[in-house]
Amino acid sequence: MQSLYLLIPIALLFCVVAIKLLLWAIGSGQYDDLDKEAWRILAEEDGVEVPRDEPPAGREEKLS
Repeated sequence: MQSLYLLIPIALLFCVVAIKLLLWAIGSGQYDDLDKEAWRILAEEDGVEVPRDEPPAGREEKLS
């Protein structure tokens, strides 16, 4: 029972810190554009983005 007197304030402090970190992340723009980083890794290294509607050059699909 005495351990609850220590664990409950620690849990409440942990929740407050987690909520503050979430609000900071939302306020600083971490969740503004979730798709940008996913497409950035697929883009060319020289800054030119890969077109989405056509296959990359040299990889033509064969229709049978």
